[in-house]
Amino acid sequence: MSLLIRETTEKDFQTIYDVEYRAFNEAAEAELTEKLLKEPTAEALSLLAYEDDLPVGHIVFTKAYIKNFENKISAMVLAPLAIIPSHRGQGIGGELIRAGLKILQKKSVDLVFVLGHIDYYPRHGFQPALAFGLQPPHPIQAGLEDAWMVQALKPLDLNKFAGQVATNIILDQPEYW
Repeated sequence: MSLLIRETTEKDFQTIYDVEYRAFNEAAEAELTEKLLKEPTAEALSLLAYEDDLPVGHIVFTKAYIKNFENKISAMVLAPLAIIPSHRGQGIGGELIRAGLKILQKKSVDLVFVLGHIDYYPRHGFQPALAFGLQPPHPIQAGLEDAWMVQALKPLDLNKFAGQVATNIILDQPEYW
């Protein structure tokens, strides 16, 4: 397997939509991704993964901040991560996460948040955010609180930055939480 991961451009919108649609087998996630990529305040980092010439995965990180710490902590939210069904279980998602985190670290981003699968994201360095007093933008469904996770990209005492995380206007909708 020859995997290439690269940042996307506007020319990739249809490819991104196709990957997102195939990964989730519905239009909602693809449409959300399209909105995120077109929203200037999201300041999105978008990566596509190709196996040979086939687009097989996509990841988006968008701007976030912790209320009361806007100028002290730089944060992003990982959402969504999409891998087409035929290529799941091959480590492509992990490669996309690592590539994105590496780019964000170079851009001096401090924290990355995700609302995701509690068995998957901890394998990639994420840990429950509520334990540090880092609240999601909207309440999490009861029983899924540990699905709200954070990863520090540099040494930080996360307990010093407790507060509510805010996102861009697209993700700041209760139905996404």
